[in-house]
Amino acid sequence: MVDDLSFRLATLEEKHALEELQWRASLMWDEYRDALLAHPDAIELPDNHITEGGTIIAERIGETLGFAVVLIGPHGNVELDGLFVEPHAWRCGIGRSLVAQAQQLPVVQGAEAMYVVANPRASDFYIACGFVQIGEARTRFGVGLRMRKEIDARERQL
Repeated sequence: MVDDLSFRLATLEEKHALEELQWRASLMWDEYRDALLAHPDAIELPDNHITEGGTIIAERIGETLGFAVVLIGPHGNVELDGLFVEPHAWRCGIGRSLVAQAQQLPVVQGAEAMYVVANPRASDFYIACGFVQIGEARTRFGVGLRMRKEIDARERQL
């Protein structure tokens, strides 16, 4: 249930715990496991992603259940650079709530669109969140889906 979730900005002290959450979520998929284990740097969360106010945490009663990273992109748009939810909490609305909350971050204010390079397995999720596929993007782990979500004026207001 998402009604009892709270959201807040991450702190640097939480970096390692967020990376561990990302490992748990990322290693759930057999087809990516070997590549991730061979390239552990793919899971590193750069300090500036936290210190610049672009990492938001979803929690329930002090338990971190997921996080999203939003970065300022070219032309004033923003990139959803990461979205991870604890596997035991998948399909409970946490990811969708993180996308909605990410749109409220100060780094997003004024942006017309949010972009993401999505794992093809997650395309239905992102479509349900209002993203549309606009192409493909090469990643170090294969082809990802380049997706865009319009952010209208009502969604840009705090």
